[in-house]
Amino acid sequence: MSAVETGGAVLGRGRAGLGGGRAGLGGAAPARFGGRLLASEIGMVLRRRRNQLLLLALVAIPVIIGVAVKLTTDPAAGESAGLLGDITNNGIFVSFTALVVVIPVFLPMAVSVVVGESIAGEAGTGTLRYLLTVPVSRTRLLLVKFAAAAVWCLVTASAVAVAGLVTGFALFPAGRVTLLSGTQTSLADGIGRLALVVGYAALMMFAIAAIGLFISTLTEVPIAAMAAVLSVAVLMQVLVAVPQLHALRPWLISNYLLRFADVLRDPLSLTGLVPGVRAALCYLVLFGLLAWSRLSTKDISS
Repeated sequence: MSAVETGGAVLGRGRAGLGGGRAGLGGAAPARFGGRLLASEIGMVLRRRRNQLLLLALVAIPVIIGVAVKLTTDPAAGESAGLLGDITNNGIFVSFTALVVVIPVFLPMAVSVVVGESIAGEAGTGTLRYLLTVPVSRTRLLLVKFAAAAVWCLVTASAVAVAGLVTGFALFPAGRVTLLSGTQTSLADGIGRLALVVGYAALMMFAIAAIGLFISTLTEVPIAAMAAVLSVAVLMQVLVAVPQLHALRPWLISNYLLRFADVLRDPLSLTGLVPGVRAALCYLVLFGLLAWSRLSTKDISS
């Protein structure tokens, strides 16, 4: 159903663009159509009921963490160690703790559901062929799919962080933030550091989305693509956890998912993020090229 909706919306807008600008088929009209295609794709991802339910589930995680800490913390017992103990001192740590919880499994799951269906869903229902009959190349279509996946990755990570902030500030104090190094910084600086963590998490998820988009070009069965993407993400987590496979860790994106501890220390250092950013960019280039190669040579006859 979602792929049919995508095809119908895009085809209708494509005809409107063609009818209004035949004289500019080589320039402004295709550019306007590309913008409409991107807006349509992003809107489809955000409006889809299943994706909205996924967002609600992600938002519920920081709420559950905040409420659980609030109900189980005894002020007379003193502070506990780690992020959970820091939550009672400043509500911003609900966001940090929730991100640590969701990044390894829950965010990859949300990403796999969207990117697994991205191209496989269109191919399975036959709308991919019709999308390519309007003035848009396979390369542009793939770029639109990548852009929509990037937006989804940023939305999911941001939703967890924002829900954590709202929950944390509703249940716990808000003021100067005590960092992991023991020093304090302003609340505004703490929120800025949280934004860095959100951006890093979104980039890590975008790397996983690149794997998913490539897998999505290999099949016309959306469920199979979704399952394959999630399986790859979980398998990488398992490989990282096995000490005997230590030599594989630098090659696995899952090895870098939680490498943002230095952002919560003073002085602020971004050097710990560099290996993860480098690995994510390599994944994006590699699997982006593989997806482009597959889609550009794929026989689309149905």
